[in-house]
Amino acid sequence: MHPKALLDATAELVKLTLKFDHPADTIVSRYFREHRSLGPRERATLAETVYTVLRKKLLFDHLSPSGSGPKERRMAILGFHGPRDFLLSALSDQEKQWLANCDSIRKEDLLERHRHNLPEWLVQPLKDQLGSEFWALTDSLNQPAPLDLRVNTLNDKRADVQKELKLAGLPSTPTPYSPWGLRLESKPVLAKMDAFARGAIEVQDEGSQLLSLLLDAKRGEMVVDFCAGAGGKTLAIGAAMRNTGRLYAFDTSTHRLDAMKPRLARSKLSNVHPAGIAHERDERIKRLAGKIDRVIVDAPCSGLGTLRRNPDLKWRQTPQSVQEMTVKQAAILQSAARLLKPGGRLVYATCSVLPDENEQIAAAFTAANKEFSPLAALEVLSNLKVDGAATLCSGGETGGDFLRLWPHRHHTDGFFAAMWVKN
Repeated sequence: MHPKALLDATAELVKLTLKFDHPADTIVSRYFREHRSLGPRERATLAETVYTVLRKKLLFDHLSPSGSGPKERRMAILGFHGPRDFLLSALSDQEKQWLANCDSIRKEDLLERHRHNLPEWLVQPLKDQLGSEFWALTDSLNQPAPLDLRVNTLNDKRADVQKELKLAGLPSTPTPYSPWGLRLESKPVLAKMDAFARGAIEVQDEGSQLLSLLLDAKRGEMVVDFCAGAGGKTLAIGAAMRNTGRLYAFDTSTHRLDAMKPRLARSKLSNVHPAGIAHERDERIKRLAGKIDRVIVDAPCSGLGTLRRNPDLKWRQTPQSVQEMTVKQAAILQSAARLLKPGGRLVYATCSVLPDENEQIAAAFTAANKEFSPLAALEVLSNLKVDGAATLCSGGETGGDFLRLWPHRHHTDGFFAAMWVKN
């Protein structure tokens, strides 16, 4: 595609995304379906430019008024993902001079808001938790996330899959904490690979893999993934159970459960039973009360731990939406807890970085449910022989009660997990 045509298309997609009426990934996917003539490189340029604009929106809002032409074009120029010579060939002399002026601005001369690119309501909670690490976090959130894979250890070994990927021209490194993960150096189209087609690999962030590991589901047990979604953790848990026992995958969205079907077929798992539920008090839940060995609740949350992948969330979430979410999280956790039999394990998890959705929910549950005893994440991870377990945990009397993952520390998405055992 001619540089000017590609820049025009990029500006069009930026304009659609900045309306914030739908998630960015939905808008990008729809645009690609409507423009099937776009090649892989053109799609990469469009998508990465959009996500760069979303990550650095406050900075680009600050710089763009000094330019000319439609705002979405100026934003697309500032965030353009591709060779600089290619971009320059699409610009007028006036635009080239404006871009050079923008490039000459030193980061240290910018206001804080133009450096961190976060909504103001989110800044203080992060500074309160991280102190001087705040800037390391914001730097990491303004970078794309790596591509992590989970090896399906039911049928394949991580080392063998790593060799297979290398032969296919895809070098990878074992994830430092999850025993199932590989981190790719590139972002290829996996669907064309035999390892993907036969179910040897699934895309799953290392942090999400660790949540599945924390549940520590055993052979032959009755297990529930209470908010299963598209089944990433479900499939990891099913493989850990060695395809034995019974694993229920519950979700209120049948659309998301439908997305699990092809993944489940590839995985060769027969112990997974997806089931749509109307709400957390559904009759299916009541029938299983007191019968389940392990339950994981990966609760609906703000998703603010995934800003590397979903940068639009910081502009679409509000303090009010987070508060509404915490009410839902507490209710879901309370209902899920009823499933457990004595000695059963409960895991509550989010991909949020906010204490309101994490430590505060866990503390309230502990206070209200004396029949549940907190279980330290550090103890569980150490027993599972996870390298660097102490660096993955925080909080509580021992400092290791909770799993607490940060993008800048652990190179995962931001995750939280708390655990209990039913007395």
